[in-house]
Amino acid sequence: MPGARVTGAEGTRRKSGVSEGLVGYAGVTQREEEADDEGEDDLRDGDVLFFVNRGGLPVDEATWERMWRHVSRIHPGGDVIGRKIRGATDLPKIPTPSVPTFQPSTTLPDRLEAIQRYIRDLQYNHTGTQFFEIKKSRPLTALMDIAKEMIREALPIKCLEAVILGIYLTNSMPGVDRFPLSFKTQFSGNSFRHIVLGVHCGGRFGALGISRRGNLMYKPLVFRTLSDLVQEFEGAYRGYWHSLKKVKIGQYVSHDPHSVEQIEWKHSILDVDRLTHEEFRKELERHTRDMRLKIGKPAPPSPTKERKRDIGSPQRSQSSPHRRNSRGERRPSGEKKPSEQKAASDINGYQIRV
Repeated sequence: MPGARVTGAEGTRRKSGVSEGLVGYAGVTQREEEADDEGEDDLRDGDVLFFVNRGGLPVDEATWERMWRHVSRIHPGGDVIGRKIRGATDLPKIPTPSVPTFQPSTTLPDRLEAIQRYIRDLQYNHTGTQFFEIKKSRPLTALMDIAKEMIREALPIKCLEAVILGIYLTNSMPGVDRFPLSFKTQFSGNSFRHIVLGVHCGGRFGALGISRRGNLMYKPLVFRTLSDLVQEFEGAYRGYWHSLKKVKIGQYVSHDPHSVEQIEWKHSILDVDRLTHEEFRKELERHTRDMRLKIGKPAPPSPTKERKRDIGSPQRSQSSPHRRNSRGERRPSGEKKPSEQKAASDINGYQIRV
């Protein structure tokens, strides 16, 4: 998209005193309750809300300034580091990562590894603003359009954006089944959320994604069961003193980039505290069987024009989107806990963010 890259954005992507890739976009924060209603579980980084771009590209002056104010608040160098970068005239041009291409002989595991390298080369977004708005209620075709925009702009991304990008880049690999896999953990009284794209191929499980932590994103295709894959993530979380509270697993995602289906993000919701180790393993096995049953089922016919308008599109307001899966259709692992009062965020307290 010509003109979409913001002046000065490339310079701030380099490893300097400012978090990598500082670019601001028009956006608003959302409360966790709103995030849960919309399925946007990653709008909270611990107890710290972050902004989401609602205005598209190019960035406007107000949100650009807001991002620099954010830097002054959180960076040890404060305003000084911002003035140093903004006043620089010799910022180097940052190379744009190349989308991987494959020879017919390239194996699927090697292709997945190359896709992960591309996602990692875009860099994790530390800015406090998610650059691309991901509405989980949108049809798959609309989300794939956002993935194309991510590739054009080559800006740093957060974990949900990486999942959408991973789906897009693996659409041409019918032998690879993809599904959303999200985690809720707790550390020092605060909750943290993360999502990756689970992959299944040749009887083995793995994952694609992005994170601050190298062992909380990519997993090669070496795990015999879904339970083994989840336990690998749980072990990584323990290394950061995070306790795993919930695991949410979706269904396999269609390989048709023009599909008007919605991604089923939360087919199974497992409450780790309410399940024994054996019960947890059996629930994951049951979900694996459910996913296998979905393979080979024909996709529903394309909706009529009237239904398409109801489903929504990137241009349509999402105030009341067509919901394919209501909360009642999800399969929780046990009774819901009473709503817990959220602990107030201690902005001066030490947080291990993953």
